[in-house]
Amino acid sequence: MATALGGKRGAARRGALVLVGMVLVGANLRVAVTSLGALLDEVRTGLGLSGTMAGVVTTLPTVAFAGLGAITPWLVRRAAPARVLVVAMLALTAGQVLRAATGSALAFVITSALALAGIAVANILLPLLVKQYFPHRTGLATGAYTMAMTVGTTVAAAAAVPTAHAFGSWRAGLGVWAGLAAVAVLPWVVLARRARTEAGRSSPTETVTRTRARPARTRLGWAMAVYFGTQSLSGYAIMGWLAQLFRDSGYQPATAGLLLAGVTALGVPVALVMPMLAGRLRTLRPLVLSLAAASALSYLGLALAPYDGALLWVALLALGQGAFPLVLATIGLRARTAEGTVALSAFAQSTGYLIAALGPLFVGVLYGATGGWTVPVGFLLSALAVQTCVGLVIARPRYIEDEDGFVAGRHAGR
Repeated sequence: MATALGGKRGAARRGALVLVGMVLVGANLRVAVTSLGALLDEVRTGLGLSGTMAGVVTTLPTVAFAGLGAITPWLVRRAAPARVLVVAMLALTAGQVLRAATGSALAFVITSALALAGIAVANILLPLLVKQYFPHRTGLATGAYTMAMTVGTTVAAAAAVPTAHAFGSWRAGLGVWAGLAAVAVLPWVVLARRARTEAGRSSPTETVTRTRARPARTRLGWAMAVYFGTQSLSGYAIMGWLAQLFRDSGYQPATAGLLLAGVTALGVPVALVMPMLAGRLRTLRPLVLSLAAASALSYLGLALAPYDGALLWVALLALGQGAFPLVLATIGLRARTAEGTVALSAFAQSTGYLIAALGPLFVGVLYGATGGWTVPVGFLLSALAVQTCVGLVIARPRYIEDEDGFVAGRHAGR
């Protein structure tokens, strides 16, 4: 009995450490991106970035998330997730330090890519860790790290410029966030050591038979990817262009920026609650339709009365953007195994971020061509229609392994 109680306490402590580590990683997942966005003019001036190079810098996150996230399942097959996260967070730390110190435009792009590589891998790993450590509390665990991500995004966007002004350089406004990434390394160092010790103690006669899940061959996998991509498309378009829309409607630049920040701030409680609701409902249909309705009403309001109803449209946008924490929670809910979870996470996010990269680009092209916001908002409504259709596909309870005919199990050696 004493041994059993000790084992339960040890498992509880480990679960708590994993949750703390996930929250710290979540807080870092967008900081390197939003802090750069807030200081882009200063960085362009300081490094002499051309317009083309600045374009590369701003599109680098989605490209990195798509390309580098795809290799995460390969990494997990060769090392424990905790060890992979240690390397990912170290890459994020080093990348942020080095890009803040360099005076070369090319080196800035390369070191930014190093930082984004760490984020890309962590993006894929967090749903896997939820599946492994919190299979019966998927909503709570997902909500915790997505809320941390939202808070980190908001704080970095708000504090990057004041920090740069306080220290007299944009370098401080970018480099300070490396400290947050360094803190996120610590719990995973402890967990990586424990994983190595436990691996050494495992029975040599026990083998693991794994068959790789292939989401690209399933209807569910593509539905997840398109849902992730279309909701991210709207998210990036909003981050890139909403402030300009409010400025064009008559708001002062500072007020327009505050309205944009309001979308993120109001999204904090949504990020916590949405995954918890997803974990409790048998079908996600009510959530998919409710989020789509909120986004549709907001888009129509932004097209027809952007000035008079600004606060209402911001609140509805924040609710509609709850599709992001919803789809992250759904990744764990639509896989039976850890292998299936990481494969689905990698495919949905990598493919989804390629779709997402089109959002700011198309909105900018349509805005430039028409000189107004009716057509760009119409494009976002079309993307929302696609998002809703595939959302109804992923809403039904089903598993990626079943669609592809895979079974993964642990067998004792003979």
